[in-house]
Amino acid sequence: MKHVIEVEHLRKEFKSYSSRSGLKGAFRDLLTRNYKVLRAVDDISLTVKQGEMVGYIGENGAGKSTTIKMLTGILTPTSGVVSVNGMNPHKEREKFVRSIGVVFGQRSQLWWDIAVQESFRLLKKVYKVSDEDYKNHMEHVIESLDIGPLLDKPVRKLSLGQRMRCELAAALIHNPPLLFLDEPTIGLDVLVKLKIRKFLKEMNEKYKTTILLTTHDLTDIEALCDRVVMLDEGKIIYDGGLSDLRRNWAEGKQIEFEFTRELNESELHNVTVGLEVEWQKGERSHVWTAHVVDEDQVMSDLISRVVAAYRIKDMSIKEISTEEIIRNIYEEGMVK
Repeated sequence: MKHVIEVEHLRKEFKSYSSRSGLKGAFRDLLTRNYKVLRAVDDISLTVKQGEMVGYIGENGAGKSTTIKMLTGILTPTSGVVSVNGMNPHKEREKFVRSIGVVFGQRSQLWWDIAVQESFRLLKKVYKVSDEDYKNHMEHVIESLDIGPLLDKPVRKLSLGQRMRCELAAALIHNPPLLFLDEPTIGLDVLVKLKIRKFLKEMNEKYKTTILLTTHDLTDIEALCDRVVMLDEGKIIYDGGLSDLRRNWAEGKQIEFEFTRELNESELHNVTVGLEVEWQKGERSHVWTAHVVDEDQVMSDLISRVVAAYRIKDMSIKEISTEEIIRNIYEEGMVK
């Protein structure tokens, strides 16, 4: 299977200028400026195959958006090699933009004051899409995203959820083989998120559309992506399966107990002496969570001891969430 994205030793540096204080400092700034070099993306290499749905994640300032901007041709790399759909994003601009779709959660590609369908018609001309291709493809897109009733409305009259569904449709007018999504569900309610996720899965299955998704909402990643690329301070610290991430880092389970009275930590420790368990106070009263290794014997011993010692109103066993796993990785580093 061919590689849609190929990146080797990609680097992007920015100069950060600082001003000297006082009048004398201002004059000196006119002649020479003090600056520091900030490396937003630091020597990353990765490949993405056709049809993959990849989650690209990291904390604010990790370099996610800078990478996406280089891959889409908005920014020029300081050094390194970038090939997207077999092209250099900066050198074959016109041909290149017809081969990708881009949705930035914070930036619109629709015209603010005209009806949505007028924006679609303009984009159809920009991308040189035939009437037949537009009809065959966009009827399905409009129906799946449920935006038929919105086509006659100007963009400024749409809610955020309505606009984002229209943005996604606009990015797919030319049915690109590769779709970049940068925070596409930010600020949206759950029902809209579910609709967008379902649609993206359909597009991937029907057209083998490759999707690179950056998001802070890890439920998007869990719903859509088998592979995760994790960035920290401009470097890739993890590139692999979401299931492997969970298996390697989700050491244990959480057992939540709701007791009939308030307990303190020392009481719980006395009951679980000799077991590998950490207790954490819950947000609700009378609730404590035990973090234990995922071994049947340990869990069985813990539950039987607690049930024998105290009256329990409710109990539930939970997997450690992806969000917690990733937070632990950032706090502890990838040294395992």
